[in-house]
Amino acid sequence: MGDLRFGYAAMLEQFHPTEAVELSAYAESKGFSGVMAADHFQPWVPAQGQSAFVWNVLTAVGERTKGDFGPGVTAPSFRWHPALVAQASATLAAMYPGRHWLGLGSGEALNEHIVGGYWPETAERINRMFEAIEIINKLFTASAAGKDTKFEGKFFKLESTRLWTMPEQRPPLLVATAGPVTAKRAGRSVDGLITVGAPLEKISGLFAKFDEGQREAGKDPAAAPRMLQVHLSWAPTDEEALANAMHEWPNGGMKFPKGDIRSPFEFEQMAKLVRPEDFEGRLVISSDPDVHRAALQRYADLGFDSIYLHNVGRNQREWIDVFARDVLPKVHR
Repeated sequence: MGDLRFGYAAMLEQFHPTEAVELSAYAESKGFSGVMAADHFQPWVPAQGQSAFVWNVLTAVGERTKGDFGPGVTAPSFRWHPALVAQASATLAAMYPGRHWLGLGSGEALNEHIVGGYWPETAERINRMFEAIEIINKLFTASAAGKDTKFEGKFFKLESTRLWTMPEQRPPLLVATAGPVTAKRAGRSVDGLITVGAPLEKISGLFAKFDEGQREAGKDPAAAPRMLQVHLSWAPTDEEALANAMHEWPNGGMKFPKGDIRSPFEFEQMAKLVRPEDFEGRLVISSDPDVHRAALQRYADLGFDSIYLHNVGRNQREWIDVFARDVLPKVHR
């Protein structure tokens, strides 16, 4: 394992893509090491107001920064055929060698229902994701060897083809998960793990299952990248920090599965039920940089390689300045 890196989570749900790219570059100029951006078709709630096409934005991020970057996450199984995700990722990796990673997930109805297909239950969504990962892995491997590949599975077909633009080194594949069964399957299938802020014992359990899967596949768990996305709310006062969380990121206080909800306007109605205490244990809300430092240190102690930070308010530059000066230099693995 190398040193702990802190990246910037560019929220395309909240910021115009031009502004998101500018903030990503600004964060890097202050010491942040990379950029994560999610593949959303819609924002969580209308107040967030944006939802740009992640692949375009990541290309601009690649031009404006020098660190790592990737979609954290994209679903390769509903809006996209996995071959298209593989092509998009391979192209970025070819353009920006050694910098791009591919984060994959099982999808949420908010983004994936738009194509009008049947929206399955969780188990099928996960099975679709792993079949898509199999296709992506096959395409990367065969294409790097100058060969075609084909595939016929339960959910997808791929006629004989290859990726004609390939990087010298394939991008790492990471699966986003919060469940132990999926973590173990991910360990067998991909290179690394992405998860979100959660109780420490839950994350430790995910790591154990992922490592188990890695060993079953003959891999070295110690070499696997482990990424964390942390949502937080910092502002000059506690009152402002709480107001930002309630208005900009009420979905962070919703204590129920959100994968089947289709509309930002449905989330908006549900957000009326969110109370300040609902963020407890889910989102650190404080004006005190040391409170945030302590929370991040607990995650660092678990062994993450990269932690991508999202401050839920619009006060991005002010937050970047404060954290670059008073928080990140004091967190160590």
